[in-house]
Amino acid sequence: MCGIAGQISFEKNMRDQTAIMESMSAVLAPRGPDASGSYYDENAALVHRRLIVIDPENGKQPMTFGRYTIVYNGELYNTEDIRVELLKKGVSFGGHSDTEVVLKSYIAFGEKCLDMFNGIFAFAVWDSLEHRLFLARDRIGVKPLFYSLTKSGLVFASEIKALLKHPEVRPVVDSDGVAQIMLIGPGRITGSGVFKDIHDLPAAYCAEYSRDGFKKRQYWRVTAQPHTESFEETAAHTRELICDAIKRQLVSDVPLCCFLSGGLDSSVISAVAAKEFAARGETLSTWSIDYKDNHTNFKASSFQPDEDAPWIEEMARFIGSEHTNVVLDTPALAEALGDAAAARDLPGMADVDSSLYLFCREIKKRFSVGLSGECADEYILT
Repeated sequence: MCGIAGQISFEKNMRDQTAIMESMSAVLAPRGPDASGSYYDENAALVHRRLIVIDPENGKQPMTFGRYTIVYNGELYNTEDIRVELLKKGVSFGGHSDTEVVLKSYIAFGEKCLDMFNGIFAFAVWDSLEHRLFLARDRIGVKPLFYSLTKSGLVFASEIKALLKHPEVRPVVDSDGVAQIMLIGPGRITGSGVFKDIHDLPAAYCAEYSRDGFKKRQYWRVTAQPHTESFEETAAHTRELICDAIKRQLVSDVPLCCFLSGGLDSSVISAVAAKEFAARGETLSTWSIDYKDNHTNFKASSFQPDEDAPWIEEMARFIGSEHTNVVLDTPALAEALGDAAAARDLPGMADVDSSLYLFCREIKKRFSVGLSGECADEYILT
């Protein structure tokens, strides 16, 4: 996870906006604790906060090549496939980061590069010759990207609270925002940042900002197709897709672990990852969460007929992982509610957010990357 932010203005000299941009960057520091960088010219100011996962030395941002500069948050799972195609076109590389592949794909193919990307991302590319900013977000909307059109230009950031550090973006919640919080929270209307005049670039959308204004478009959408495979073919195809997705996400230059709840989703991910680790002579680390006195107070229900703990222990044994169980207590969960809400930027899922916040904080002491399945087993079973 990284943090990006920027401002484009044709009214002000962006070289004079360093204090504002540094303030926005500081807010994003928890997203990218390992490194930071900035880019300024007359019309553009870009800042980046980096969590290092791939190519520590050559993946520094903002990254500039010729007239193009990128700030990028995300991960491409088909980086090497795209790199091969670019090499065929005579493109050279200075490192092995996916940031460089994203930037040079955009330079080579323009907006069409989005059709090639298999990954999760939010990025901005500034063209200093054409004075044009290109923004894009991944197909599912995993990586956040908020923006506001102000009196002097466009401001964007990975988080709402970073936007609110800009003096032209006010922390105003109107009746529409209140309705979203009260009626559909923690969900939001597509494209809304809840605060007045703050917008969310929707999943599978890209946008362009220039002297001609702000224009956005949807570059991808789900389409229904007839299902023609047999049961056996479907099972084999599903297995192939799941295993491929998991293996592609195991690429990391820093320590990586898996969340393991004992459910189908995390168990499948951990099992595939453990097999890959074992093939290279390594042991996968898995992590789970529990609560003080949970075993004593647990009551079976139709929603959760069994405790997680026995299934976690069985899976950890079966895959041979090095397992760590993080036990939380109610007072700690209550105390972390404020930090969890601040991390989300909006009212969320209360104790669920608080639990995840404390759980990840503990994991971060040893690992920078964790693979997790979120409620996919409920979808499978229904």
